[in-house]
Amino acid sequence: MSPQSALPLYTVLPFVFMLLTIAVLPLWIPHWWERNRNKLLVACVLGLPVLALYVMRRPAALVAMGEEYVSFIVLLAALYVVSGGVLLQGDLVATPLTNTGFLAVGAVLASVVGTTGASMLLIRPLLQTNRERARVKHTVIFFIFIVSNIGGMLTPLGDPPLFLGYLQGVPFTWTFRLWPPWLLMVATLLLLYFVWDSRQYAQERPEAIRRDRARVVPLRVRGGLNALWLVGVVLAVAFLREPAREVVMLVLMAISLRWTPRDIRRANGFTTYPIVEVAVLFFGIFLTMIPALELLRARGHELGVRQPWQFFWATGALSSFLDNAPTYLAFLALGQSLGLPADVVGVPRAILAAISVGAVAMGANTYVGNAPNFMVKSIAEEAGIKMPSFFGYMLYSGVVLLPLFAAITFLFF
Repeated sequence: MSPQSALPLYTVLPFVFMLLTIAVLPLWIPHWWERNRNKLLVACVLGLPVLALYVMRRPAALVAMGEEYVSFIVLLAALYVVSGGVLLQGDLVATPLTNTGFLAVGAVLASVVGTTGASMLLIRPLLQTNRERARVKHTVIFFIFIVSNIGGMLTPLGDPPLFLGYLQGVPFTWTFRLWPPWLLMVATLLLLYFVWDSRQYAQERPEAIRRDRARVVPLRVRGGLNALWLVGVVLAVAFLREPAREVVMLVLMAISLRWTPRDIRRANGFTTYPIVEVAVLFFGIFLTMIPALELLRARGHELGVRQPWQFFWATGALSSFLDNAPTYLAFLALGQSLGLPADVVGVPRAILAAISVGAVAMGANTYVGNAPNFMVKSIAEEAGIKMPSFFGYMLYSGVVLLPLFAAITFLFF
């Protein structure tokens, strides 16, 4: 009997509890969960049994997962730190066309600097532009849909699950072929948003519109040198392998920290808290998911998920409520276990596309589907915008996104 088939089913419980913790504790005990120290405590407690198991059973698996974890965190940290050194200032006239332009630019940037980087770069100037308007909530919601999630579909830099796929062997340029569903979703959402915002704009008070037109400040970019370091990160990921790739990204991150004026990062609200939070949570996720991945590779064929549309919805449904990065890996392992044509990293191209699109796009379904979602919500609330509750947001995503995902299923999967 192989080690994979002999692995007991209960060894996945730490992984299940880790994901449930991430989904539930922010809603149940938010103040306790805010501290990264408490997140680290949870990660260590749940990860310790798996660590002990693999130290005795197969330590090489720990080493391999540790290498992937370091690569993953270094990339996220580099994108977060370098993009945090770019400050976009200004106050444009908050017309529907202007707001739609912000979202369109964000959709492209998300695949270049990541959904987190694009969200943090654009959300504050977008809110500044709309500060005279009263009807802004829908703009933030569509921002989460497009910039914080769906936009990051075209490169491994765009969203964490795609970078994990790259670390598993998916070629860097493979995700470019996802442009048809990306374009359809982004174009549809931009058109819908423009119509929606036009109706909201028509209902704004005339004095608010006059104030908005009188307080125009042209856009200005500070810290533009960081764009060069971002290009360096992209080139490092595309053309280098570990450990040279990680060394170059760390050097670029250090250069950005050293040469970017501190007032730029202060104006961006830049802190180390978000990246430390991601590092702590993914430490627990990467460690506890080792048995789950082994079991999926060994017994995944028993689940009955074989068609691309099944992978799209199964991956997307879990990515809506759990973290989309481990969900991507779990269903990739499932696809590899089915004995289907091994076009890319052991799975057919159609199934890999379904997993990729499902993980990235359906992270927009809830506030907990992708890390930038809650960050954008918090920044908007700090600016005085009353955002929907957890289930109120799901009402918006259900009405707007689910019909769009049904169309994607019919057309592509």
